[in-house]
Order: sequence, then structure tokens, then C-alpha cells
Amino acid sequence: MKHAEITGWGKCVPPAVLSNDDLATFIDTSDEWIASRTGIRERRICHTNFSDMAIVAARHALAAADMNPMELDLILLGSLTNDSLCPNTASIVQDAIGARNAASIDINSACTGFLYGLHIGTNLIRTGAHKKVLVIGGEFISHYMNWAQRDVAVLFGDACGAVVIEATDKEVGLLAAKIGCEADAKYAIQITNLGSAYSRLSDEFLYVGWNFEGQEVFRRAVKAMAQACLSVLEETGVSLEEVNLVVPHQANKRILDALAKRVGISTDKVFTNVHKYGNTSAGTIPVALTEALEENRIKPGDYVLSATFGAGLTWGAALIRWGDRVTPLTLSDAEMPPCDQTALEILAPQIKRYIEHAAKSTDD
Repeated sequence: MKHAEITGWGKCVPPAVLSNDDLATFIDTSDEWIASRTGIRERRICHTNFSDMAIVAARHALAAADMNPMELDLILLGSLTNDSLCPNTASIVQDAIGARNAASIDINSACTGFLYGLHIGTNLIRTGAHKKVLVIGGEFISHYMNWAQRDVAVLFGDACGAVVIEATDKEVGLLAAKIGCEADAKYAIQITNLGSAYSRLSDEFLYVGWNFEGQEVFRRAVKAMAQACLSVLEETGVSLEEVNLVVPHQANKRILDALAKRVGISTDKVFTNVHKYGNTSAGTIPVALTEALEENRIKPGDYVLSATFGAGLTWGAALIRWGDRVTPLTLSDAEMPPCDQTALEILAPQIKRYIEHAAKSTDD
């Protein structure tokens, strides 16, 4: 049976940093309040289009694999904050990187978008339908943030990551995955006023809102991810002791700690970068994978366990056996367009608009 080895990896994190102290300038919060509850210290804010991040991450991943983009036969892009619905953003990335032989598909399963894409791409390679696939996961979530809602405004940030997977006879890459969805809790994470279910004739249509039931999400996320992790370990016959590193979705530190405890794995084996970027949704796992490699946390032949959850409520876990190579074959100088503003300056018009709208709604 064919397998799908991860041969390239890359990330893109915008340069503008929004700290907890920055958030405290316009909402009732503090660095201590946010950090103690989430482990988040800062997050990045995108100053251009989402596709710019995806293109940069893709170019770094292709360079790491030393692959000509014309060799790609499929691009899978996991995101819920695409540049546009028509055309899909995967096609925008395809055109920019020159991958003219690739089919291009957007995947919207919220925070699980990258792992779902890796699962789909791997299985397409296993069937022989494709040979070289680019899987991207990322988010421009700040564009859809209601900056007057403290419970969500402190959690999210912008970033993107990507991997290249290639057909191989070696038993490496994604060995097993378990994905699912608890749709009875689909409204526990919801961005409102986006989509055809909302009337464009209402004044409220101009303002994005969030439903975020934190306790419900926490309870279901930890349970579903833990069960999925144990499922893929059982399927592959790999023990917890054999797992070298856990690279989970970076939602918040409390969820990461609870997941490790429930699965029964040491927190020392859990890779964490949520303190630097916050929850970047579909971007968390590919960015974390890239940084784990940069920090020499992944060695040839390592077993890497990953788990994720997102709106829907979608969930999943995957067990990856790393190949022989943990360093890029070549490097790319790709980067985002220059940014001459601070994160607060970028967000100032949105912040003003939502704070004033919240105040008006309270007065009414």
C-alpha cells in the first residue's frame, strides 16, 4: 500500500503583534486575566489578504521539499476566512505559486481544516488518485472578530502553515486518522451574520457576532480529542510510551493540559506555542509542526500524535510516523508584503466600529 510522506513544511505568521496589554486598552481585561485562563500572551494580526499568508507558507513548504510547484497535482486549503467564496482561495494560491497542474479545493471545517485536509490528501495518495499534494491550514480570523466581545476577542490570532505530502512505499506519514463531528452542539461555536441564512436587509447584517459557549466547548473538545487519540493508537498498535511528541490544536493552555491528562501522556511531550499566537484555528497544527521541526523536537522515525476540534463541533486525531528528513532541502525567501503599522493601528477602524455599536445596543 502507498503511504504519504511529509516532505515539506512551512509557516507564515504576520509581523504585527497584538499583546494582552494592547487588548486591555479597549476592553475590560488584563494580561494576568488572559494568561491565567488561556495561556495566551500575544497573537499576530494580518495586514493584507489571507491568501498572502497561504502563498508564503506554501512557498516555504515547497522549498523544504525542493519541489517545483508544477509537480503538484492537488491543493487542499483548510480555512473558514478565505479571500472569497467564488473563486475559491485554493485557486488563488494555485495561480500565485504557479501550480498549474493541480486541482484546488477549499475545506471549511473550522479549526480542524488542516487535519481534515491531511486525512483527505493522504487517502487520495493511498488510492493512487494523486501523488503530490499541498495541504494548507490557516486563518485571517481577526477580520471576522467582534472586538467588543471579550470572551472571543482575547483568544484568536492570524497565521498559516502548509505541508507537502508525497507518495512513498515507506510506512511513514499519516498512519491513521479518526475524524468526526458532534453536530448537536454546532451552535456552541458560531460566527453570526455571515452566510445566506442571514438577511442582508437587516442593519445588524453589517456586524459580525459570535456565540461561544466556553464550558460546553471545553467539555466536548477534551473528551472527543482524547477518544480519537486513543482510537488511532489502538488502530496502529502504537503505545502511548512510543509517542515522541503530541502536536495538538492550540486553542488554549487549559485544554492542552486537560487533553494530556485524559489521554495519560506527560505534558512535557505536548508541543505548545499558543502563548505566542493564540488560537489561529486551522493554522495551529501546521504552524506548530513547522516550529517543532525548527526546534529539533521531531527526530527521524518519531511518532507524532495530533488532535483537533472546531466549530461544528468537528473533531479529529492523527498519528504520524515521521520520515528520515527533518531539515528543509532548500529555503525560500518568501515573506508577506511590508507592514508599517502596529496591530492596534491595523485594527483601529474595526475596534472603533464594534465598541461604538456595542455601546449603542446597550443604550437602546
